[in-house]
Amino acid sequence: MPDFNKILIANRGEIAIRIMRAANEMGKKTVAVFAEEDKLGLHRFKADEAYRIGHGMGPVAAYLSIDEIIRVARDCGADAIHPGYGLLSENPDLVDACERNGIVFIGPQATTMRALGDKASARRVAIEANVPVIPATEVLGDDMDAIKAQAAEIGYPLMLKASWGGGGRGMRPIEHQNELEDKVLEGRREAESAFGNGEGYLEKMITRARHVEVQILGDKHGEIFHLWERDCSVQRRNQKVVERAPAPYLTQKQRETLCDLGRRICAHVNYECAGTVEFLMDMDTEEFYFIEVNPRVQVEHTVTEEVTGIDIVQAQILIAEGKTMAEATGKANQSEVTLNGHALQTRITTEDPQNNFIPDYGRITAFRSATGMGIRLDGGTAYAGGVITRYYDSLLVKVTAWAPTPSKAIARMDRALREFRIRGVSTNIAFVENLLKHPIFLSNEYTTKFIDTTPDLFDFDKRRDRGTKVLTYIADVSVNGHPETKDRPLPNFDTPTPVSPSPVGEMSYGTRNLLEQKGAEAVADWVLKQRQLLLTDTTMRDGHQSLLATRMRSVDMIRVAPAYASNLPSLFSVECWGGATFDVAYRFLQECPWQRLRDLRAQMPNLMTQMLLRASNGVGYTNYPDNVVRAFVKEASKGIDVFRVFDSLNWVENMRIAMDAVIDSGKICEGTICYTGDILNPDRSKYNLKYYVNMAKDLQAAGAHFLGLKDMAGLLKPAAARQLVKSLKEEVGLPIHFHTHDTSGIAGATILAAADAGVDVVDTAMDAFSGGTSQPCMGSIVEALHNSERDTGINIENLREISDYWGQVRAQYAAFESGLSSPASEVYLHEMPGGQFTNLKAQARSMGMEEKWHDIAETYADVNQMFGDIVKVTPSSKVVGDMALMMVAQNLNRDDVENPKTDVAFPESVVDMLRGNLGQPPGGFPKHIVKKALKGEKPNLARPGKNLEPIDLEKTRQEISDKLDGMKIDDEDLNGYLMYPKVFLDYMERHLTYGPVRTLPTKTFFYGMNSGDEISLEIDPGKTLEIRMQAIGETDENGEVKVFFELNGQPRVIRVPNRLVTSETISRPKADPSNSNHIGAPMPGVISTVSVNEGQTVKKGDLLLTIEAMKMETGIHVERDAKIKAVHVKAATQIDAKDLIIELE
Repeated sequence: MPDFNKILIANRGEIAIRIMRAANEMGKKTVAVFAEEDKLGLHRFKADEAYRIGHGMGPVAAYLSIDEIIRVARDCGADAIHPGYGLLSENPDLVDACERNGIVFIGPQATTMRALGDKASARRVAIEANVPVIPATEVLGDDMDAIKAQAAEIGYPLMLKASWGGGGRGMRPIEHQNELEDKVLEGRREAESAFGNGEGYLEKMITRARHVEVQILGDKHGEIFHLWERDCSVQRRNQKVVERAPAPYLTQKQRETLCDLGRRICAHVNYECAGTVEFLMDMDTEEFYFIEVNPRVQVEHTVTEEVTGIDIVQAQILIAEGKTMAEATGKANQSEVTLNGHALQTRITTEDPQNNFIPDYGRITAFRSATGMGIRLDGGTAYAGGVITRYYDSLLVKVTAWAPTPSKAIARMDRALREFRIRGVSTNIAFVENLLKHPIFLSNEYTTKFIDTTPDLFDFDKRRDRGTKVLTYIADVSVNGHPETKDRPLPNFDTPTPVSPSPVGEMSYGTRNLLEQKGAEAVADWVLKQRQLLLTDTTMRDGHQSLLATRMRSVDMIRVAPAYASNLPSLFSVECWGGATFDVAYRFLQECPWQRLRDLRAQMPNLMTQMLLRASNGVGYTNYPDNVVRAFVKEASKGIDVFRVFDSLNWVENMRIAMDAVIDSGKICEGTICYTGDILNPDRSKYNLKYYVNMAKDLQAAGAHFLGLKDMAGLLKPAAARQLVKSLKEEVGLPIHFHTHDTSGIAGATILAAADAGVDVVDTAMDAFSGGTSQPCMGSIVEALHNSERDTGINIENLREISDYWGQVRAQYAAFESGLSSPASEVYLHEMPGGQFTNLKAQARSMGMEEKWHDIAETYADVNQMFGDIVKVTPSSKVVGDMALMMVAQNLNRDDVENPKTDVAFPESVVDMLRGNLGQPPGGFPKHIVKKALKGEKPNLARPGKNLEPIDLEKTRQEISDKLDGMKIDDEDLNGYLMYPKVFLDYMERHLTYGPVRTLPTKTFFYGMNSGDEISLEIDPGKTLEIRMQAIGETDENGEVKVFFELNGQPRVIRVPNRLVTSETISRPKADPSNSNHIGAPMPGVISTVSVNEGQTVKKGDLLLTIEAMKMETGIHVERDAKIKAVHVKAATQIDAKDLIIELE
C-alpha cells in the first residue's frame, strides 16, 4: 500500500491539531474541516487546507455528516481520513463510506468496530475470549417493563451505558427502581445527541472501583502490542479528569495480568490500529472486569506516549499504510515496549467547578501557558483573543507531566498549573490543583467516586485576577471619569510622581521604642520631664482631612513613612488613622484602612502612631454596643500606640468603655476635652474654666495617661490658651497634648502661648499641609522655638525635605481643596471644626449649594444655638451640619424649625442624636426641639451603650462571610463591618470588581490614563504590573467602549460601559408643588431605602423612604393619612432636587 500524501482530519479542536502535528512530522499534508460556528477554530488554520462543511446544519451536526466529510475528502484529493476521538470516530458507517470511495480510514475495520465499538457486542466478544465481565443486560429495548425485569435480575445499583460512545455521555448511575425509567430516557437522549445513536445497556455497578485501561496497537499482519496501562479513576460524572501511566497502585504481576487480558480480547477479533480496552478494578477483591473497547485513539493517549516513547497517532497512520508493528512503533517485539518513569494528564477546561462545572463561554482576554522540563501541552483554541463558544467541548488544553516518579510528576504538574494565567473565562485550574494535593489522591486510595464524594476538593479560593480587575478600573475611570473629581479643578498632569526624601542614616530610638520597652506610664513620666516642646505631625490624618476632605490615599503616605522614621525620630507621634479617614478609605478611596495602618506601622517602627477615637462612637457616627467598642480597640491596638479618646458631647461617662479598652491594651490612653465657646467671654459661661478643669479631673480619675485638649474649630485664643493650660497643669498634672486648627490664622500664636504655659505636646502639620482649616505650620513652630527653652530639637532641613514631598503630593489633589484661600474670622461665628468645614463644603458642592456657603455657615451657628450650644465635633458636628444643609436646601430658618405648626422632616442623624443615641450634652438638649423632632417619643437619657445589646461577633462574622460567598472574614474585616456595615459591603463589592486599586498612582486613580501613558504597579512585595495604555475606542451600539492596554507587554482589551452616553437619556419627572399628592425630593442624592409599596395605606408620620447625600441621611415621612399611588424610585436611584419620588391617592 502506498504511503499517504494527504490526510483529512474529520474532527476539530485539540485532537485535530494533535493529528496534524503528527502528520506534518511525517511529511504529509493535512486537511481540516470546520462548521460555520467553528470558523475561528485554531485547527482550521493549522492545516494545509481547510474547508467548511455542513451548510445549514447545526454546529455539531456538521461534524457528524458522513456525506460532508466524504465530499471534502474527494474534492481535495485526500487519500486517508483520521477520525480523532469522539464525533464519528466510532461510527462504522464512516468506515464503510471511506471504503466505497477508495479512501483509507485510519482506524479499525468496520466489522471490528461493530463487534467492539458497540459495548454490548464487545461484551459478548470478551466472554468468548474468556475475559471477565461485569454482569449486564443486552441492548435495551423500548419495553420499560422488560427493562425493569432485566434490572431486577442483575440487582441494583446499576450503571446505564451508551453503546456507541464514551466520555461519560449517556451514562447514568441508577440506585433504585423508582428512578430507572427517568434515567434510561435521560441517558438515551444524551447519547442520541452526542453520538447519533441512543442505544444503551445496564451494567452492575461496582461501588468501590478503579478505572484502568490498556492501550493496544494492532497491525494488518496479525501482530498486536499492548503499551501497558493507564489509570483513569479520577472522574466526574464518568468523565475522566486526571489520567496516569502506569497505574501507580498495581504490582508488576497485576499489570502483566491486566495487559494480557486487554491484548487477548483484541487478538480475538484481529484488531487493527489503536484501541483501548477498559476495565474496572474492584478495590475490595482486586479483580479486573472488562467494560468496553474504544476503537480509536483516546484523549489520554499522551500519558502512554510519554512513558513508552511511542507516538500513537503516527503509529496509527503507519499501520493504516500497511506497515508492521515494528515499523510503526520502532519496537521489534512486545518485550521491547518498556515503561520509563511516570506521567499524568489533566485537562484545563472552561468549566466552573464551584458552579456545578457549568461551562463558561466568551473571549479569552489573556492566555499564558506553562512550559519547562517534562511538560507537554496539547491545546485547541487556547490563545489570547480566542472565542470559546457554547457549541463545543469546554477543553482548552491538555497538560501532560512526566517525571521519574509519581510524586515528582504530580509536583511538576502542580507547578505547571500554577504557571497558567487564563483570563476572560472561568477555568477548573484551581480545582485540579486542589485535587493533586489531596491526601486521598496522593495515597492512591481514590475510587471513581472520589470527586463526587469529596466536597473539600471544592474548597479553594477563586483566582484573584488582579491585573484584569485593575485594568477594568483604569478603563472605567479613563472613559467615564471619577465621580469625586467631576467638574472640579484639575491638577497639573505634567508633574512627575512625588518622590520621597531618602532616609538619612540608621533609624534612631523613638517614642515607640520607649512604649514597647517600658509601657504607657513610662512614656507619660518621660514627657513630663522634657523641656523641649514635643510635636505630633497630623499631615497623614487631620491635615488632609481638614484641607482635602480626607481624600489622601495610602500610597502617598506609605511612600514617605520610612523618611519619617529615619529623618524625624524625635517626633512624639504621627497621627495617621481614625476619625473620618476610616470610612472615607472604604467609601471613596476604595482601600482598606486596616491595610493602611499595617503598612504605616511596618515603615515607622520607632515612631508612635496615633489615632482619633470617638469613644463609644468608635470611628463611626453612632453609638455601638460596648463589646463592639472593645473589639475595635483591641484590633486597632495592633497598629496604634496613642488613642486620642473623645466624646462628641464631652460626656466622660460615654468615654469610659473606650478608655478602659485602651488601657487594657497597654497603649497610651489620651482622655480628651473638646474645647468650644470662649472661656474669656462671660456671656458663654456654660463652658468656663471651671467646666474644663472639672472634666480634666474626671478624665484623670478614669485612668487617662495623657490629657488631650482638642480645639477642633480653632476657637482657643492665645490668652485663653495661656490661662487654660496653666490651670490644667496646676490642677491635674497629666501631660497635656494640645490640638487646634488654624482657620482663624492665629493658631500659631495660640500654640506659642500654650508652650509658654507649659503644654507638653502640640499637634502641627507639615508646612505644605498646614494653615487654613488644618493645623499650624510645623516648620514655623520649630523655627519660632529654636534656641529657646522649648526648642523642639527637630532637624529643620529634614522637616523641609519632607514638606517639599507633601507639596508635590498636595498638587495631585486639586479637586478636593477646601477653597479657603485666606484666614477666616468667621470661624468664631459658626464654630465649625476644621475637618467638618471641608467636608461640609464638599457636601454642599455635591448638592449644588456651593454658592450658598455663607448661608450654610450662618445656619450652622443658628442650629448650634437651637440645639442648646453643644460641643461640635464628629459626630455631633456632622449632625449640626446635616441640619444646616437641610434647612438651607428647603429655605427654612430657625424660627420655622422651632415653630410647632411647621412640619419639618428632620435628618435621621438629628433624630438619632436627640433620641440620646450620642449621649447628653451639659444641661441636656432643649426640650421643645426634642419633642418636635421625636414626635412625642421619649429620649434616652442614660449612656447609650448601656441599653444596647451585645453583638454576637462570631455570628456576625459568619453572616458577613455568607454575604460575600464564603469569603474568610478576619478580625479587621469584622470590625470594619461593625463600624459601617453597608459601606464595608459596598467596598468589598467594588474590591472584588476592581482589585487592589489602592496601589495605583494617585493621578491614575482619579483621572485614569491617556494613550501612551505607562505606569508600574506593585500589587504585592516583588510583584509589579507594567501597564501601558494604548488607545480608547469609540462607543459601540451597545454603549460600550473598548480600551486597549499592554499588561506586562501582552495586549489586553477591556470593555466598559460609557455611562456618560447612557446617562444623557435618563430624565425624571418633577414634583408639582401645587399638587398635594406629589412628594418631591427635598435635595439631590441617592435613595437609600424605600419603606412603602404601591397600594399601601400609610398614616401620618410613617416613614416613606430615606435619601442619602454624601454622608447625610434624611427620612421622608408622609404628612397625612393616605394611600400610595405610585413609587417612582427604588434603592440606589440617583435623584435630583424636586424629582417626583412618590405619588399619593
